[in-house]
Amino acid sequence: MRGWWQDLSDLVLPAECAGCGRSRTTLCTRCSAALRGAVPSRVRPRPAPPGMPVVFGAVPYRNAVRAVLLAHKERGALGLARPLGAALAGAVRAGLVDGGAEWGGGAGRAPGGPLGPVTLVPVPSAPRAVRARGHDPTRRIAYAAAAELRRAGVPARVLAVLRQRRAVADQSGLDARQRLVNVTGALEVVGGGSGLLTGIGRIVLVDDLITTGASLAEAARAIAAATGYVKIDREREADRGRSEAGPGKAGEIAGIAFRAAVVAASPESFEINRN
Repeated sequence: MRGWWQDLSDLVLPAECAGCGRSRTTLCTRCSAALRGAVPSRVRPRPAPPGMPVVFGAVPYRNAVRAVLLAHKERGALGLARPLGAALAGAVRAGLVDGGAEWGGGAGRAPGGPLGPVTLVPVPSAPRAVRARGHDPTRRIAYAAAAELRRAGVPARVLAVLRQRRAVADQSGLDARQRLVNVTGALEVVGGGSGLLTGIGRIVLVDDLITTGASLAEAARAIAAATGYVKIDREREADRGRSEAGPGKAGEIAGIAFRAAVVAASPESFEINRN
């Protein structure tokens, strides 16, 4: 009985910080600051996969941030969902504020006014991974982010309408090309999900981490296929020296627009957009 109670206590009241190992705290002040310390901004892997939407990230994936994400995902430290959700909410807000004319002529808000409603669509984990972990970490963080956005006055909800339609290999150890091949065609919108996605305004695909962008590109493709939406990929045009401004840059047609937001990305992904 005592051993069972100790195990339960370790889940509810972890003995050490998930980021640095400091004792008697779930997340110490320093590691919490690491999740909040960066200014959310555009992130982009290089090369960016075809069809990847514009992505905003909260923090670089390193040190304490990496440890916290892994503790939540792999070790079931569920109490970390709220601070991770707060970080994700920051990335979502950055994308909404930056959206402006690219999101349908500034339909999200009046100048200086509140941000309009947003729907978060989490990239799904593989069913076998969910069974092994006992939870879907990205979905859990998405719900925490939506709650954080609502507390800040942004109408937000989560629609978990994506699912895997076929098995994929473990992405770890695969390079960018292999990851793209691995996930292309792997996702679909659940039955009835396309109706939920139609006419709701702005959609933000969310994930805990972006590595090569392959999963986000596939999620965007799946939504496009289900809604009859055709993505205009200005990012690749910009990379070829033909950058264009105006509606469509974020991927917007017929009143549907979406971007993506992640908790973390490689430091290099942040630096690409500063050059």
